[in-house]
Amino acid sequence: MSKTLLRPITQAPFSLILLYVCIYITWGFAMNYIGQLLEIAKFQNWWQVITCYGLYMIPVSLVLRKYSVFDQYCYGLLAMGLLEFAGYTLGTSYVYPNNILVQWFGPYTFALLMTLFFAAYFPLGNSLVKLIKNRIFTD
Repeated sequence: MSKTLLRPITQAPFSLILLYVCIYITWGFAMNYIGQLLEIAKFQNWWQVITCYGLYMIPVSLVLRKYSVFDQYCYGLLAMGLLEFAGYTLGTSYVYPNNILVQWFGPYTFALLMTLFFAAYFPLGNSLVKLIKNRIFTD
């Protein structure tokens, strides 16, 4: 089963992986900056953008890219739920106290809200990569 699960990652062309890296790492730094600017949440260390977006979200996206948008989002909920839970539990992600999302939705739903939001990255990211790939690369 693990060989089947890893096949989309190991068989992805280098150009595709490079495109994912460019998009996701840029996206990660932008979102971390926006999170700090709006005082919502941030990574405790800059390099966490690379580990979370590059080493975690890209492989998940590669595995999910052949699935429907709905399935990508649903599987993304699991993937992001585990990541959000770990980040807040270990203290590697920082939530600004009394931020706008906490004010609107309450302090106990913050991780759930972040999971629901960031799970959309998988179908959105895969769609963006596919769009750019189809415009740049000819197979």
